[in-house]
Amino acid sequence: MSRELNATQAFWLGHLYHASVLEMPLSQYATHQGLTLADLLAWEGRLKVQALPVPPRYRPARFVEVAVAP
Repeated sequence: MSRELNATQAFWLGHLYHASVLEMPLSQYATHQGLTLADLLAWEGRLKVQALPVPPRYRPARFVEVAVAP
């Protein structure tokens, strides 16, 4: 079953997909686009509740493996 998005849903879903494709954390994406992180997170949650396909967030690695020479 497909359903049409309204303009507001399409706007925020588009931003979430764009951030995912660019592999940018939402905080960095929001800054570059002149949006607030709170709005992006709120709409991400709303769209999930509405059962719309929300892209996975990009989450950079926090720890990097380091090889220590003997």
